[in-house]
Amino acid sequence: MAGDDDAFRLLVEKYRNDVFRTVFAVLRDLKEAEDAAQEVFLKIYTSLPRYEHQGFKTWMTRIAVNHAIDVQRKQARQSVEVVEALEQQAFGTPKDSIEKEMIQNERQRQVRKRLNELPDNYRDVIYGFYIAEKSYQQMAEEQKVQVKTIETKLYRARHWMKKNWKEDDFS
Repeated sequence: MAGDDDAFRLLVEKYRNDVFRTVFAVLRDLKEAEDAAQEVFLKIYTSLPRYEHQGFKTWMTRIAVNHAIDVQRKQARQSVEVVEALEQQAFGTPKDSIEKEMIQNERQRQVRKRLNELPDNYRDVIYGFYIAEKSYQQMAEEQKVQVKTIETKLYRARHWMKKNWKEDDFS
């Protein structure tokens, strides 16, 4: 048995470059080709009892090509599965998207209701900054005040919300 292992080691040394070139020609990726070449030699080793003594290099090359094609197909399937999973996450099922939309609409309604509870001077800056996505500068120009005044109002508005609202109010 040790003689078989030594003979196989010699076989690997003799044909490793040929096998690597063959799988690399199909996969076009260095790391994938290295892994696939190792797997090919494992397949060759386990298939040796079935070898029919007709063109060893041709037989070995056929195993290498078939394995590389299998690896390539597997990668393509995995790519498709990843894309499908990402699409599923992004779009969800129709039922999921309707449910998400209803939850989002309910949250928006709650936020608008809670915004109306804010004192007027805070409501304007919170709405302007977070809802209308205006800059401090834009709000300062619209309200004809200094940028520092907007910063102070936002700070006080946030402090008021932390003091008067609980996170549970929005879930």
